[in-house]
Amino acid sequence: MLGLCLVAVLVAVDQTVVGTALPTVVAELQGFELYAWVGSAYFLTAMVTVPIFGRLGDYHGRKPFVVASIIVFALGSIACGLSQSMLQLVLARALQGIGGGMLLGTVFACVPDLFPEPRVRLRWQVLLSAAYGIASGVGPTLGGFLTQAVGWRSVFFVNLPIGLMGLFVIWRYLPHIRQESRPRVHLDWQGAVLMALGLGCLQLFVELLPRHGLKLSVVVPGLAAALSVLALLRWEQHSKEPLLPMSMLRDRSLATLFVLSLLAGGIMFVLLFYLPLMLQGGFGMTPREVGLAITPLVVFITIGSIINSRVLMHLPRPNDMLYAGFGLLTLCTLGLIFTHRHTSGWLLSLIMTAGGLGLGFVMPNLTVFAQEVAGRALLGISTAMLQSTRMIGGMLGMALVGSVISHYYVGKVQGLVAGMEAADMLSVLEDPQLLVNLQSQASFVERVQAFAIDGLPLVEQAREFLVDAVHAGLLASLGIAIIAVIWVVRLPPIDLGAGRAS
Repeated sequence: MLGLCLVAVLVAVDQTVVGTALPTVVAELQGFELYAWVGSAYFLTAMVTVPIFGRLGDYHGRKPFVVASIIVFALGSIACGLSQSMLQLVLARALQGIGGGMLLGTVFACVPDLFPEPRVRLRWQVLLSAAYGIASGVGPTLGGFLTQAVGWRSVFFVNLPIGLMGLFVIWRYLPHIRQESRPRVHLDWQGAVLMALGLGCLQLFVELLPRHGLKLSVVVPGLAAALSVLALLRWEQHSKEPLLPMSMLRDRSLATLFVLSLLAGGIMFVLLFYLPLMLQGGFGMTPREVGLAITPLVVFITIGSIINSRVLMHLPRPNDMLYAGFGLLTLCTLGLIFTHRHTSGWLLSLIMTAGGLGLGFVMPNLTVFAQEVAGRALLGISTAMLQSTRMIGGMLGMALVGSVISHYYVGKVQGLVAGMEAADMLSVLEDPQLLVNLQSQASFVERVQAFAIDGLPLVEQAREFLVDAVHAGLLASLGIAIIAVIWVVRLPPIDLGAGRAS
C-alpha cells in the first residue's frame, strides 16, 4: 500500500504542479493556441491505455504493468522538462499520458485484489485518497515555488525521485496476484484503434466548433468521431475479447457511474487547469500566490475522503454522498463565477474548500461503487473504465472551456483595439500570455509609448476581459455540475454490505 500511495502521489503531483506552472510555460514557449492540448494530449493517450492495461491486468496480474508504467511516466516527465517548444511539450505529455493511463488502469484495481471485502477495502482506499489529496495539496504551492525560484522545467523533474521510490517499493513488496489464468489472450487492438480515432476526432471537433462554426474542416472530424464510436460499439458486440464489455454498458448502475465520472472529470480538470490562468493572468498573482490560493481546493479532497470513509458505512443510502459531493461542486463553480481581483482571501478559500470537499465525497465513492457492482470478473476493466471516463470528461471539458475562453477573450480585445492607432501592434494583447509574462508587458508598454499610447490601462483592461472569459467558461462547468446532481437520481441504491463483489 505504501508503494501504491507513492504511485498515486506521482500522478497527483504531476497534475497539480503542471496546472500552476502552465501560464508561465506558455509565456516562455510562445504557443497559447496549444494551451488546452498540454492537458488534452495527456488525457487522449491515457484514455486509450487505461482500458487496455485494465484488461491486461485482469489476465496477467497488475504488478508488471505498475512497474512498467512508472518507467514510462518518468521518461515522459524527462521529455517534458527538456521541451524547447509547445509542440514538443504536447508530444512529451502524450508519452507521459501513456504511462499515466497504465498507472490508473492498474493501481486502483490493486486495492480490491489485496482487500476483497468492501468495508475493509473502503478503509484502505482512504490511504490512496489521502496520498492523492495531500500530494495535490502540496502540488500547487510546490509548482508555484519551483516555477518562480528555479524555473518551470523543474516541475516535471520533481516526478523522478517520487517515481524511483515508488518503483523500489512496488518491485520489492507488491504481490503478483492473477485473478484469471489464461494461456493465451487476444487483446482487442482494433477496438483500441477505433477508440483512439473517435476520441481524437471528438477532441478536434469540440475545440474547433466554437472558433470556426460548422465549416467543412469542423464537420469532418465531428462525423469521423461519430462513425468511429458507432464502429467501436458494433465491433465490441462481436469481439471475442472486447476491450469494452457491452455487459457493463447495459448495466444501469455501471452506466450511470461512468456518466457521473465523465461529468466529475470535466469539472475537476477545468478547475485545475484554468483557475491558475485566471488567478495569474487575470488577477495578477505570482505563481507562488496562485499555488497558495488553490491549496484549499486540493487539500480538502483528502479531508473530504476521510470524512466520507467515516460516514459512508453508517448511511442507509450511500448514494446520498454523491448528492452532497456534486452539490458542493455546484456551489464552488457558482462562487468562482462571482470572484474578482478584490475578492477577499478568506472567501476565495471557502469557495475552494467547498470544491475540495465535493471532490472528496465524489471520487472515492465512484470507484468503490463501481467495484462493488461489477464483481470480480470485471473488476479491472470496470475500474479502468471509471478512470478513463473521468479523463474523457477532463479532455472534453478543457477543450470546450478553452474554446469559450479563447473566443470570448480574443473578441473583446479585438473590439478594444479596433480603430486605434497602431492596431497591429496592439493585437499582441490577443494572446493572454502577455498578461503572465512581466517582461513581455514591459516591452509592450515601451513599444506603444512611441505612438503616444499608455499601455498600462490596456493591459489592465485585458486582464478584466480574461477574468470575464474564464467566468464564461466556468458557466459551462456550473451546467455540468447541475446535470451531475440530477443524474445521481438515475443511480439505483448501492448496497455495500451485500454486493456482488463481496
